[in-house]
Amino acid sequence: MTTVLGRVAVLYRYPVKSMAAEALEAADVSWHGLSGDRRWGFLRPGHPGAGFPWLTLRQNNQLSQYRPRLESPEDPDRSKVLVCTPAGAEFEVTAPELAEELGAQVMKLDRGTFDSMPLSLVSTRTVADISALAGSEPADPLRFRPNLLIEPAGTEPFPEDGWVGRELGIGELVMRVDRRDKRCVIVNIDPRTGLRTPVVLKAVARHRDMCLGVYGSVVTPGRVAVGDPVVLR
Repeated sequence: MTTVLGRVAVLYRYPVKSMAAEALEAADVSWHGLSGDRRWGFLRPGHPGAGFPWLTLRQNNQLSQYRPRLESPEDPDRSKVLVCTPAGAEFEVTAPELAEELGAQVMKLDRGTFDSMPLSLVSTRTVADISALAGSEPADPLRFRPNLLIEPAGTEPFPEDGWVGRELGIGELVMRVDRRDKRCVIVNIDPRTGLRTPVVLKAVARHRDMCLGVYGSVVTPGRVAVGDPVVLR
């Protein structure tokens, strides 16, 4: 019998590393994650190719207020990327004006600038659970910057922990859940305002050994859409 674990609630793509997300109705997933996901990033001055060179929300809280969009959504990996700044100006991602504003150098990576693995997943149940443990208002799922936000079928807490080491069928995609997602200070940053509030990350540290959600890799590429069932294979 097929075990249905839940359904896709939201798909998120991040055209530029650490900038705002695009919510999608559907996306093609290749070996390197969602088409168009994290294909651009900005290098910090003095860190070209050394260690972790990327400009991220760790260094600039306001990166989440920069909103990228694809000029040609039908061809995400080849489309020009336009970025709307917090002031309302729009530049192509390669524009010198944007690099000057950020104080960083733009770089394109065809395989994506992932910290760890090409897919990240968290469930709405987990977001609610950690918010309750933090004693806070419900956290915005975008604090955790997932590609796939899953509405689970059951009521068990932190359900995706039990999916580690298993394969999931999601639409045409087959993904392997490889490990839990180790969290960092980016969880502190409210994606809507760019302000830091530490209460959620403190709860992750106190109750979850700094892990929340999971990372995964692609077993079979394919198309995924909001509403698709998540099936345990």
